[in-house]
Amino acid sequence: MKQGQRIKHLLNKFVQNKCSPEEVAELVAYFKKEELTAEFLQVEEVLENLDIIPKMDKNTYHRIQDQILSKAEILENKTKRELYKNKNLLSYTAVAAVLIGLMVSIIYFRSFIERFYNDSQENYKAIVVKEYILLETDDGKLQELSEQGNLDLLDKKGNIIGGKKGNKLVYKKAEALTEKVNYNTIRIPYGKRFEVQLSDGSHVFLNAGSSLKYPVNFPKTGKREVTLTGEAFFKVTEDKERPFVLTTKNIQIGVLGTEFNVTAYGEDSITNVVLVEGSVKLKTGQNLQNGAILEPGQLASLELNNNSLHISEVDTEIYTSWMQGGLAFVEITFEDILKKMERHYNVKIINEDKNLAKEKFNAKFADEPLDRILNYFKETYGLEFTKENQRTIIINQKT
Repeated sequence: MKQGQRIKHLLNKFVQNKCSPEEVAELVAYFKKEELTAEFLQVEEVLENLDIIPKMDKNTYHRIQDQILSKAEILENKTKRELYKNKNLLSYTAVAAVLIGLMVSIIYFRSFIERFYNDSQENYKAIVVKEYILLETDDGKLQELSEQGNLDLLDKKGNIIGGKKGNKLVYKKAEALTEKVNYNTIRIPYGKRFEVQLSDGSHVFLNAGSSLKYPVNFPKTGKREVTLTGEAFFKVTEDKERPFVLTTKNIQIGVLGTEFNVTAYGEDSITNVVLVEGSVKLKTGQNLQNGAILEPGQLASLELNNNSLHISEVDTEIYTSWMQGGLAFVEITFEDILKKMERHYNVKIINEDKNLAKEKFNAKFADEPLDRILNYFKETYGLEFTKENQRTIIINQKT
């Protein structure tokens, strides 16, 4: 088989989610060294190979397309024009959105676009499943980071401002603190964890599916401000002149020098803050008008639907076990357990047992493979599941 035919064959398999890891690697390697050519699949060729083509309204389709293309800053202008020129030829379907994502992602190797629709098939969502740890600099440029090897981090002038060693990013302490603050954002995909050492010496351990926005160098006066989505453990370097302030979903955390864990995923209805050491001051609510101070060993849970804050004594090791690859479920619903498992193992879990969704469970696991956890629920609670493929598990309705 000629190379062009081989690539087209693999792209066809990729769109249908039938590529092996080795075949995906072959595709990525090809497009790292080749231009976009006629081997690339046309929309019609993709549609012919898909059994279900749910309809998508025109506005939703264009919104998704524009979001995808707006991130493709490393594409040549010519390529961008060609994509837009063919815009009207694309069917207004979720499949078309997938193909656009496929084009962009393979060209600049940033993300794979998956599609799904809810049970009522009225609302559709496009999920970007990133295969790489991504570093977005202040000027909007994206850089892929692997978990192996070393890498120097450079500023716009080519000066070394830090480096990556394995799965840790370390920023140099600024020789001269400045008023100007440039923010970077690091995004961790499902199935991975990463550590960032900020320029003030503070350490941030990021869990799967998380992102952190932070200054490359903190200002010489005022606050040290960072923003989190997802889950992270913070070890903050003390600086009484410049308090450390973390902002996340409907909550702001002020600290001097302390260790604490925050869980604030976008899809979760509760934000948790667990204090391990030191002291933190919480401000909650839309206008951050409510406050509380945590002591070591306490958990603050903010319910986002009614903005109520609950504080309790806990075993902090349960809430930080993820740093060693563990999973802990403490009085949480089965549907929330599945969310944790999806992020932890980078899989899609479809629950067809709706009666089980709201049941609450308690369980704690060390660094275990996914099959062992599924089998635990099977043996203990009679859970029935089917592995559709390596990345998709279906929780079956109990018979």
